[in-house]
Order: sequence, then structure tokens, then C-alpha cells
Amino acid sequence: MRLAALFWALLACASAAEPLAEVRLGAFAARFETPTDRYGHAIMGDLPEWGRLCLSGAQAQACVTLPQSAVFEDIAPRLADLDNDGTPEVIVVESTVTEGAALVVYRLRGTTLTRTATPPIGQRNRWLAPAAIADLDGDGLIEIAYVDRPHLAKVLRIWRYDGGTLHHVTDQPGLTNHRIGEETIAGGLRTCDGAPEIITADADWSQVIATGLIDGSAQSRSLGRYSPAALDRALTCR
Repeated sequence: MRLAALFWALLACASAAEPLAEVRLGAFAARFETPTDRYGHAIMGDLPEWGRLCLSGAQAQACVTLPQSAVFEDIAPRLADLDNDGTPEVIVVESTVTEGAALVVYRLRGTTLTRTATPPIGQRNRWLAPAAIADLDGDGLIEIAYVDRPHLAKVLRIWRYDGGTLHHVTDQPGLTNHRIGEETIAGGLRTCDGAPEIITADADWSQVIATGLIDGSAQSRSLGRYSPAALDRALTCR
């Protein structure tokens, strides 16, 4: 089974005056630049929002600068080769002042980043938290999962990347992976005995939940009582 590489990155600082968040995959690097407080949601505590995204490889680089009405509202970019062409795509959370967050995929084409996105949530200060990037059902295509409004709606949404476009697959309510003000997203992807699963908490943080994609539907099961240690054990198949 082909699984996309998923990188959750810690913030790094190029200098005291120029912070950035960067991840690497092989010869490629993706980074956020231009920290800003123009959106001011501060859902991730003291982590900044960002105004610019760059993707660079061995022979090419492209950047996108958002208008004043939008920000990258994310911990760091994620790099994964969604279409298996040897060049990774960048997966980010992008928010606007009128429509809130959407999950966005940028593709490097020459010196340009092209964009495809899920529909935005539809309201300012409404966010989504990425959960996993993988071929969840073994069909050779990559799915991207996120929790829509992890503090309010608490719905895990799964989308499939196919032909350069995101296609909705299924939803699973009653799950979350983030608390207001925290600088990390809880859980993520695990593969135990060859079966990829998304690890989250349930809606009230009482249980650790594993969710798989089977025959086009999300199927969830409890792995036991929630604690940070229990979540870590679940991620490592213990």
C-alpha cells in the first residue's frame, strides 16, 4: 500500500526578526513566511498566522503571497506526493476574513503554485485541524482527513485527491483533535498490521478513537480511555 509522507513540523526561526515554519521531504522544502496578526483568530495560542508560502526543490521555487483578507492558519505546511509524480504537493489550512478556513493543496508547476481547495467553512474564525494524509482504503489514491471545527462541529471529514482535485468521500461526527489555544494538533495517522487509521479523541476527550475508511465509509472504534499517554501509545500501535 502506498502511503503519503506526512510531516508535522515544529516552528523554526531563521532569525529573531524573520520567523518561519518549514518542513522538508527529500530535495523539497515548504515554508511559511511573513508572520502576521491581521486575522487575529489566535486559535493556536501564541503561534503566528502567515501571509506567504514557498515551495522549493532542486531546480525550482515558487511562492504565493495571500491578500490582506487571508492568512495561512496552520502550524506548518505539510509535504506529500499526492499524485505519485515525484514532486510533492503542499497541504495547508488557509482562512479568510469572510469565510473562515479551507483545506488547500498547492502543486508546483514550473515556477507557479496552482491551487485546489475544499469549500470554506463559511464564517470568520471557524477553523479546521488536519488529521491524516494517506491512502486510507488501499485503492492507490490519497485521502486527506481533517476535523471540521474541532471545538464546535467536531466532524472528521475525508477527501480524496484525484486528478488534481479534492473530492469529498465521507464524514464521521463526534471526533476532535485540538483544544483552543494549544500549539499542537493531537493524534494523527497510524498503520498497524497494514491498516491505516486516523487517531483522534472523541468529542468530549474521554476516549481515544481509531477511524478507518472501509468501502467508502468511515468506521470508528474506541481504543480506551483518553490521556496524552494513551494517545501516544495508540499512535505507535501499543
